Amino acid sequence: MKTVLDRSLAEVVTWLFDGNPLASPRVEQRARLLFLDTLGCMIAGLAKPEPAALVASMAALEPGSFRLPGAAHPLTAGSAAYMAGLAACWDEACEGLPRAHGRPGLHSFAAVLALGLARDHTLAETLAALVAGFEVGGRMGEYLRIRPGMHVDGIWGTFGSAMGAARLLGLSAAQTMAALQGVACQLPFSLYLPISHGGTVRNVYVGEAARRGISLAMAVGAGVTTPPGQAIDSFDQLALSYAGEAKTLAPAGEWLIEQGYLKPFAAVRHVHYGAQAALAWRAGKDGQQQLGTTKITGLDLRIYGEAMTYCGNRAPATPIQAQFSLSYGLAWALCSGDLGPEAYHQAALNDAEARRLEAMVNIVEEPAYTKANKRAARLTVTTAAGTEILLADRVPGDIDLPLPARDVADKFVRYVTPILGRTRAKALASSLSDAPLSSSLTDLLA
Repeated sequence: MKTVLDRSLAEVVTWLFDGNPLASPRVEQRARLLFLDTLGCMIAGLAKPEPAALVASMAALEPGSFRLPGAAHPLTAGSAAYMAGLAACWDEACEGLPRAHGRPGLHSFAAVLALGLARDHTLAETLAALVAGFEVGGRMGEYLRIRPGMHVDGIWGTFGSAMGAARLLGLSAAQTMAALQGVACQLPFSLYLPISHGGTVRNVYVGEAARRGISLAMAVGAGVTTPPGQAIDSFDQLALSYAGEAKTLAPAGEWLIEQGYLKPFAAVRHVHYGAQAALAWRAGKDGQQQLGTTKITGLDLRIYGEAMTYCGNRAPATPIQAQFSLSYGLAWALCSGDLGPEAYHQAALNDAEARRLEAMVNIVEEPAYTKANKRAARLTVTTAAGTEILLADRVPGDIDLPLPARDVADKFVRYVTPILGRTRAKALASSLSDAPLSSSLTDLLA
């Protein structure tokens, strides 16, 4: 028996299969930028010691036939999807969708990049699958609201991985719906707990989801059967304990990818608003830049409740704790005028002035923001000269303030240059931004 959700989801899947997602120039542009940005995050992540060591281990266990950009060894498609998801979120600099409270593009990207390279798909085929995965994953993120203590990665994002994989594997709309029902039958229960303890196991959640999505799409394509309906709602009730009023999906025809964001900073999106206010303080009044932070004697951050729930880590000792810390992101932005991957090097985490400022931050919920479901922050900075109040209710990447294509390319070059060199990084950014859709993905990323 099909539920209201099943029928609505079937309409969305049919819409995505019947049309060409890239027929809209706006959607194509968003897909190119999403792919470029997430690829840059992945390449930077693969250079970190743990992901690099894991690539070597996987390649030794199961030698593959192609390399991810930035990887030292060839991998199988399943291992490549796992590593793409794990590495792309290592610096916490990749995309998100506010209404889904998570990252549907990241989960879709990991699956379609691996299959796009393994099967030598065109750029058009890969981007269309990326969009399809984003649209389904984003809707599932909004529908399946996680419980306190859970982490969004690796749960509903699996729907996006499976959708993207199904499109590249040539499944029909009916087979794809069956695969999505199969996803709901075995979704994991991802915990936030590792972050509060500084454990990087959180970063494997996306990799597992990407590999799982590909496997389920292949299983259904091979004839494995799944329930005809009810699985998603059953998961919602049994695992998430949802017992409220009936919910609805964003309808077919509404492009969620146009509502997503790309990050200017390497930190959880909730941290961006305080960091943006910090940069505004550094800029000074009338463009007269502040001379330093040592004169600061008080910091008060008023912010919405969800940000405090997920990013309340104080005195972070590890990179992932710092990525999820409102106080640290604010302090480092005040000190450095930036919030990039460098913020999580050990020297930065031990910086005396950043530590002094981080300990000083008083974080208070702003009920008006929480009630209105508004992402914003109000920062009060106290010095001997008095107090200054700075409001950040818009951050580059928000729906009404999209990150310009040039900024996305610059971010890519910044992240990738240490690994591939500046010349190759700039050439790759240019080709992915402008290459014909008929181009081979393998050739573009060779």
